Amino acid sequence: MSDIPVIDLSGLGDSAAADNQISQDLLDAYSEVGFGYVINHPVSPDLLAAVFEQSRKFHDLPLARKLAIKLDTSHRGYIPFKASTDVNSSLEKVTKPNLSESFMMMRDLGPAHVDVIAGEYLSGPNQWPADLPGFQETMLEYHDAMSAFGRSLIGVIATGLGDDGQLAESFDSPTTWLRLLHYPPQEPAAPADEYGSAPHRDFGAITLLAQDDVGGLSVKTTDGRWADVTPMPGAFVLNVGDMLSRWSNGRLLSTPHRVTNRSGRERYSVPFFFDPHVRTVIAPLTSCVPPGQTPAFPPLVFGDFLRAELESAYLAHQPAG
Repeated sequence: MSDIPVIDLSGLGDSAAADNQISQDLLDAYSEVGFGYVINHPVSPDLLAAVFEQSRKFHDLPLARKLAIKLDTSHRGYIPFKASTDVNSSLEKVTKPNLSESFMMMRDLGPAHVDVIAGEYLSGPNQWPADLPGFQETMLEYHDAMSAFGRSLIGVIATGLGDDGQLAESFDSPTTWLRLLHYPPQEPAAPADEYGSAPHRDFGAITLLAQDDVGGLSVKTTDGRWADVTPMPGAFVLNVGDMLSRWSNGRLLSTPHRVTNRSGRERYSVPFFFDPHVRTVIAPLTSCVPPGQTPAFPPLVFGDFLRAELESAYLAHQPAG
């Protein structure tokens, strides 16, 4: 764990002094490493345990029942083994699909929601497995808890960056993703380019990862080494994605990471991605660009970027024909 900083969130939201200290700790960690453990967070350990229990129950279902809610064009549902490939990776040439399966849910938007009526990209309802008691209720409770947690983190990060409100307002109607991942054990002699999740950077704002005790996640340090992110009981692993890195004009690092599972055991993890609304224009914050300098990144629309990423990586998003 020596390569990965630990950020103590004690007092988050209690006082300006506590939030300022947490803000500085976050900026220090994500300007230097881009990954960290966050401890003393507000999410109930009982709720976390319930999420992992429900994840195992879901992944234990017969394949036919999972395929009944196969990933749809709004990116909700079951993602089978070998259904995604990180073909856009700039880190290495990726030819093999990821050895994982997962359930994906997002913010649940019914037909009367303004984004659904407007036809916004990825807007829509979730898909839920049939006859799995407590699953939907547990996931919705966790999603809401993580959304509140993500919003508080974005708030202190925005303050630290000197944001005048532009960044925080982009999360008033956020894009959220809750993914239940299952990685089967890989063969010890498997090829070096076979991954549970190939080397990649996350494309959004922040990711909060809960992982079991199996291990297998590693991150690329600034000096080019791959460092193991050893599971820490009770901690989330927090990392910055490409959009928050762009907002900060490159100050905050979107760090490459990967997963291999040669433990001989089943691995389960639960990443939660907290991102801006799809219509958000991402451009470096004025406060992050030194006077007289040109921003390091041109503006882009988050939804356009998302569409390109998902269409290249997932079979469900590839255009017909």
